[in-house]
Amino acid sequence: MANLIDNEVLQAFITYATIVTLKMLLMAPWTAYFRITRKAFANPEDAAHGKTPEDKKKMLKTDPDVERVRRCHQNDLESVVPFVLIGLLYALTGPDLSTALLHFRVFVVCRFIHTVAYVFALPQPSRGLPFIVGLITTLSMGYRILNSVMLL
Repeated sequence: MANLIDNEVLQAFITYATIVTLKMLLMAPWTAYFRITRKAFANPEDAAHGKTPEDKKKMLKTDPDVERVRRCHQNDLESVVPFVLIGLLYALTGPDLSTALLHFRVFVVCRFIHTVAYVFALPQPSRGLPFIVGLITTLSMGYRILNSVMLL
């Protein structure tokens, strides 16, 4: 195990994968914050602190701000999980450190830009561009994995 941790590419991957995974995990409490402050709940038991049955029914609603943060979180799940899986395999193929760092850093920066653009409803292509660049980064790592392990 010590030999793996001595691998600089794997250390870099662990660092960036942890950063982007923690960012993704923090989207859940951010969604909860918006639900509480907007009094917009999806489940009846979540609206239990309403004073009257009518207050509770009013709290069972969708809110555009809540949905925006929730969709951003969903997009993270769809992007970060493949990055972590493909990035780990990529790191294990022994790529050049500078190339690996470029892949990891570009992906992580793109996810942060995407989140800011999504949550604050910045005009396109401020959200689409970092999504596409992050996707291309993950696909690039996947291509490099296949290129290094395929026997032709």
